[in-house]
Amino acid sequence: MRFGERTRSGTKVSGWTRRPGGGGYGFTSVQYVVVAGGGGGGGDNYTSPGYCGGGGGAGGYRSSVTGESTGGGGTLETALEAISQQSYTVTVGAGGGVGSNGSNSQFSTVTSTGGGGAGQISNGLSGGSGGGGVMRAATGQGAGGAGTANQGYAGGTGSTNDGAAGGGGGGGGVGANRTSNALGGNGGAGINSSITGSSVGRAGGGGGGSVGTGGSASHGGAAGANAASASGPGTVNTGGGGGGSGSCNGCGVYYSNGTQSGGSGVVIIRYPSSIGALASIGAGLTSTTSTYTDANGTWRYYTFTAGTGTITFPTIAAV
Repeated sequence: MRFGERTRSGTKVSGWTRRPGGGGYGFTSVQYVVVAGGGGGGGDNYTSPGYCGGGGGAGGYRSSVTGESTGGGGTLETALEAISQQSYTVTVGAGGGVGSNGSNSQFSTVTSTGGGGAGQISNGLSGGSGGGGVMRAATGQGAGGAGTANQGYAGGTGSTNDGAAGGGGGGGGVGANRTSNALGGNGGAGINSSITGSSVGRAGGGGGGSVGTGGSASHGGAAGANAASASGPGTVNTGGGGGGSGSCNGCGVYYSNGTQSGGSGVVIIRYPSSIGALASIGAGLTSTTSTYTDANGTWRYYTFTAGTGTITFPTIAAV
């Protein structure tokens, strides 16, 4: 089925036929932001100091909101033409565990890829945005993982022996390489969206860990940690990457305790409020809804924060 095929009477519209004289099913344009779960930040090397974990990559970011950006510097997505009384799948991806990729999020045929897990022993993993590379003492640096086209950017590279790992890639920018001795790479920038009527930042990469100063993060990503602490998780429902943990040579402290998971994703849709509320929302989905007015009209939006299921649009009059 191809969406967006606006037609005259007597021709196909997204797989159905509109009858002459205004009969048949109606449809409405639905704008969306689909953010996957963020990748987990890297932990210290489990058994031996001398490794700093990279920052987790942000979950893939896909948007069709007019006047805003989609991930990876790509072309804005096409809005969905939702058909009267039809059902569509919604899935909200979970954040990845330590050094692991996040899970995909989906709205109808639009799927965002989970963020890449950060390097713990070697390279960052590829994902919606790539995970940052590890710092490996005396054994070589870890490269950042690749991002997915039109969803996010690559992660940064770690160092060989100067005590710092790379930042995770974000939906709006690459993760930074470690910049100097004992300074972790910053997480890549995310993207702001006002699909709910207020500007909210999402899909930021996690900062790289360090023996000195961890890399910074924004848009839901978690900052990297230093040798004296464990890093934190990405922010819930932003798809932010988890922060990379530091390393403490000679002190016997290993920060691979699971606190640096990626933030869960989110699916947000909006359409003209005159259409009315959705006819049904699957029991497996957690959601909220509200309306707001801007210069383009009055919108109804739904924010899906967890789960998977189907949503069904109400009866929409043909025009």
